[in-house]
Amino acid sequence: MIDLPRSARLAAWGTAACRGEVPVPAAVRAVQRDDEPHETGGDAPATDLGELLEGWRAAGHRGLRLVLPVPGDVSGLPGPASFNVEALDVGEAVLTDDADKAGRRWGAWPDVTEFGSALEPGAMVTWRTELVQRPAAPPSTTLADAERQLERALSTALDALHRLDVARWREDAAERIARVRDGALPRDAMPASAPPRAQRVLGTAVRLRGIVALASEDDGAVVTGWEAAGRTEALRGVETVARLAVVAAVNAALEPVRR
Repeated sequence: MIDLPRSARLAAWGTAACRGEVPVPAAVRAVQRDDEPHETGGDAPATDLGELLEGWRAAGHRGLRLVLPVPGDVSGLPGPASFNVEALDVGEAVLTDDADKAGRRWGAWPDVTEFGSALEPGAMVTWRTELVQRPAAPPSTTLADAERQLERALSTALDALHRLDVARWREDAAERIARVRDGALPRDAMPASAPPRAQRVLGTAVRLRGIVALASEDDGAVVTGWEAAGRTEALRGVETVARLAVVAAVNAALEPVRR
């Protein structure tokens, strides 16, 4: 099954909750899914995710913004360094989109402990909160940019899978490829209030990230170092397009409507 990172779900549903478009309990259910109840820790005066969202809404925040930092691209991270290091380590975080009535901005990243088995997985999640600074420069990829770039990137990723001939070298590959290629996000991945274009872009971007993950697991039919390096470089570019598209789609509800 393809799905969103927890921070993406929190940003999407947290924005809807801050705006009163969905009740906070509904947002919490959509974020935590089958996890153990999400707790909080850090600077914010809350003990669980519901209290955190209620507090942010009461403080006047208009929404939450997603960041998906990777080494070499930390755009959107606000500082201080302590927060940036943790967000980069887990590869995801949320930020309040604006200052509250007291002039404070908040960030949170998920501290996840997984348990159980592949058949019965479980996770304990604590959202680590910290006061943060205003981001110097928000990510520049717009939803329109992301949509234009995804089509070409999707073709590149599927071509990489074809060249690898993964169905031949791994028995479960054909079924896994089909699930990723043809799959859809869970119905509660984003609230109904999310822009339709954003939902469409998000579904394509998440499928694309899944294809890249499959193609990156093994060299498959690649037989030379030059071929392997070329494939890695191509997939790195595809992953960047898909990652930025996820961010643009989740954050689209915060952007001014362009006609």
